[in-house]
Amino acid sequence: MLASIIMNYLFGLLLDRAEMQGSRAGKFLLAGALVANLGMLGFFKYANFAVDNLNLLLSWISVPRIPLNEVHLPIGISFFTFQAMSYLIDLYRQEYKAQKNPLYLGLYISLFPQLIAGPIVRYRDIAEHIKKRTVSLHDFACGAERFIFGLGKKVLIANPMGQMADHIFGMQAAQLSTGTAWLGVICYTLQIYFDFSGYSEMAIGLGRMFGFHFLENFNYPYISRSIREFWRRWHISLSTWFRDYLYIPLGGNRHGNQRTALNLLLVFLFCGLWHGASWNFILWGLMYGFFLVVERGKWGRILTGIHPLGQHCYTLLVVINGWVFFRLEQLAEAGSYFSVMYGFAGAERMHPRISMECNALFLSSLVAGILLSLPLYPWLRGQWRIRTREHAPAAVFVQSAKLVLISTILLFSAGLISVGAYNPFIYFRF
Repeated sequence: MLASIIMNYLFGLLLDRAEMQGSRAGKFLLAGALVANLGMLGFFKYANFAVDNLNLLLSWISVPRIPLNEVHLPIGISFFTFQAMSYLIDLYRQEYKAQKNPLYLGLYISLFPQLIAGPIVRYRDIAEHIKKRTVSLHDFACGAERFIFGLGKKVLIANPMGQMADHIFGMQAAQLSTGTAWLGVICYTLQIYFDFSGYSEMAIGLGRMFGFHFLENFNYPYISRSIREFWRRWHISLSTWFRDYLYIPLGGNRHGNQRTALNLLLVFLFCGLWHGASWNFILWGLMYGFFLVVERGKWGRILTGIHPLGQHCYTLLVVINGWVFFRLEQLAEAGSYFSVMYGFAGAERMHPRISMECNALFLSSLVAGILLSLPLYPWLRGQWRIRTREHAPAAVFVQSAKLVLISTILLFSAGLISVGAYNPFIYFRF
């Protein structure tokens, strides 16, 4: 990360020189800067994957294997590399001046609240906050509230869902019934949403406590009526990054349907690779690219004529099936899991171990996860505001209830963490 800070600080100063603005030399310099950043990311994240696959090919033609010690992945490298690249690209586009203070640029790249789990923050969104920001009691309180809600999402919903998903995905396909397989992927669907969005909320909350205002990263993606809408709501900072820095420069939708389809497939190929060095991630990305392509054609027109409930079911079915590729590391494992999900293999009944784990605590977390995937809280907050404007005593009750809720979430979350309950950190893969 220190090397990235120093390297991108120097590239930024060079790109900011007048003779580089819009010149051919400036383009070459920007290309060199991007190659340097992607080269660092590629070595640490994909060297093992590339060499393993190359050795597999070499073994078929009886050529000696390429020796490579395991390359360990620096935590947060995907996030801070993309942030550094956005800084340089926007600088080349003359959207702002280069940061002359290396400590300020270092703060931007290493900003701890969102460093390891997102959201991906654009320099232009916090440039003024880096130089000068105000910490107020109101912002600190709002930030603490967001942090606690995010913590509750992670500890009280994502963790119980993840524990059940781990148990189910860790079993042999022959031990799983069709219902158990669906329960496992539904639990993982909830885990990954509440884990990702929970960390994003904690980052947004921490940032606000220190005077930074980060943009929202999730907007109830599971209520989407199409895959296109899903990606406008899921990991917003990542999807907009790929849109602005890859899809649009490739030509976007400006050069006909075939070129648009190719651009979408390329973008989501790289989106899959960004998430991890695995064929499953590549297939996951291409799957989304395929559905985005078909939604731009006849299927998209058919979809708009379907009842909204049917649109929701279609979107959720695609997303849930996609999470199987995301969760399992081997394609063969994903194939076996799909065969159980759709009744082609597996056991007749739920495994006794899974039945025992479907207790009241798990079921309450499952129900809470399903309900909170819907925009119920914004609706309730809107109702509270209407009531409190009309009835002053109601405002006291609402604020008291909110304080009790926040305190309860914090105490239960802290209690579960302190006793060493199941608390995975799933970002090491990304």
